[in-house]
Amino acid sequence: MKDIDLSRADLNLLVLFEAVLQEGHVGRAAERLNLSPSAVSHGLGRLRRMLQDPVFLRTPRGVVPTARALELAPPIADVLSGVRRVMAAAERFDPARSRRRFTIGAPDGVSAVLLVPILAALGREGPGIDLGLRQLLPKPGTVDPRRAWQAVLDDLEARAIDLAIVPLDEIPQRFAARTLYEEDFVVAARAGHPFAADPSLELYCEMRHLVVSLTGDAHGIFDEALAAVGRSRRVAVTVPNFMQALALLAETDLLAALPRHLVEMHAGRFGLVSVEAPLPGPATRIQAVATRAAMMDPGVDWLFRVIGQAAPDDVPPRSFGVSGTRPGNPRHRAA
Repeated sequence: MKDIDLSRADLNLLVLFEAVLQEGHVGRAAERLNLSPSAVSHGLGRLRRMLQDPVFLRTPRGVVPTARALELAPPIADVLSGVRRVMAAAERFDPARSRRRFTIGAPDGVSAVLLVPILAALGREGPGIDLGLRQLLPKPGTVDPRRAWQAVLDDLEARAIDLAIVPLDEIPQRFAARTLYEEDFVVAARAGHPFAADPSLELYCEMRHLVVSLTGDAHGIFDEALAAVGRSRRVAVTVPNFMQALALLAETDLLAALPRHLVEMHAGRFGLVSVEAPLPGPATRIQAVATRAAMMDPGVDWLFRVIGQAAPDDVPPRSFGVSGTRPGNPRHRAA
């Protein structure tokens, strides 16, 4: 590939491209950039020569991007996002004044427990900081938790996300990890459900059950535990996320084995009760994870600390390093 002489490229023209594309109007883009409309028009002329395309076409209501401009929009956005991250990292990080945006990833059963206290902490310490949440999912059909969540570790190393919160016990040494809480499962049902008065294994097997599964797979982890003692149950319905499961339990006679902390936090608003499972269920460690390279960024280091402080109070967090060897729950779904 022929080398491009970047010394002749003006980064400000990419900022101009972004503003005009988003505003769809030269005048509004000029106001946004604190420039005169003639300066924006002059910049668009230089942008056309640089990109060898008309870029924007005038209409009675403003300007519209050409096909080439639409094609270039995503990579230009990536370039500007990268430059902004570099500039933000170069500045002294002050959460009280920062306007940074961080991206964290977590399964929905974890984010439903932690997101409210995290947002409360951001409101106190970093009111101008924005947060993007990406739902993390294990690799379907993978039993080994290290392989099930490998894509998450890859995303961290690619800086696609700043920090992940995952049900994974064994974390490679190249990552910083902090245990937030230990998670196990309880059986949840509507208030007044007969199982709450008689939480026996016999009645558990007679009832209709709900399993949270993105793929619709009705086989949960408690089915494995039941099979080990020669029993089975009927999974009457599957749903793709935990909050939908809570809402459905409130209106039906279904039972569901759900993460304990999720139920403790949200049972009241849905009118649910919980009882201990009639047979041992899975348990796992919920950990905040970031690359050690990312932790050199004061902003990520601060966010890591904030998330640690937002963890439930029942388990004291462990600090950086690899923790534990107990197998995790790679599916991280209702059992």
